[in-house]
Amino acid sequence: MAGLTGEAKRHLVKSLMRAKELSGKTFDEIAEEAGVTNVYAAQLFFNQAQLRGNTVERLVGAVPYLIERDHTLIEGMKKPPFRSYDETVLHEPFVYRLYEFVMHYGEAIKAVVEEKLGDGVMSTADFYCSVDKMKGKDGEPRVVITLNGKFIPHVEHLSADDVSQRCTCSCKHCQNDAVR
Repeated sequence: MAGLTGEAKRHLVKSLMRAKELSGKTFDEIAEEAGVTNVYAAQLFFNQAQLRGNTVERLVGAVPYLIERDHTLIEGMKKPPFRSYDETVLHEPFVYRLYEFVMHYGEAIKAVVEEKLGDGVMSTADFYCSVDKMKGKDGEPRVVITLNGKFIPHVEHLSADDVSQRCTCSCKHCQNDAVR
């Protein structure tokens, strides 16, 4: 079943953010109580991640307003979301700076990753992200964004490895494949 889109998604997110506001808690506090990263907690409230398993109970414990009237909000969070974004978010200065970061540092980061791991990509499905703060050498506040994704190497496309091209009936060809 496809996740919510358009006005239905906006309504859910507005209601989720209202529940968070009523809790008086930050994403850090919610994340700690729910046992997830702070960015993942935020993703749940923006309906960009699916609420699963034991996290449901812990999240409701952290933000009881999620079930204040009924379980509609929780049920909405448990459905696979339609992961998308409002294009106007790129006009928001902080988000644009992240985009700018990737544009300016992306090629260099890719080169360093290739030296360390080889040719491949970082998964955003098997991925953790967190945001922290620290003080710089002059005492100024600094943002620390950690991106921790599984490395997935690109594979050479050898026809012998392409199992989708193998016959699966009981013909002579398949019997020969079974012997290999």
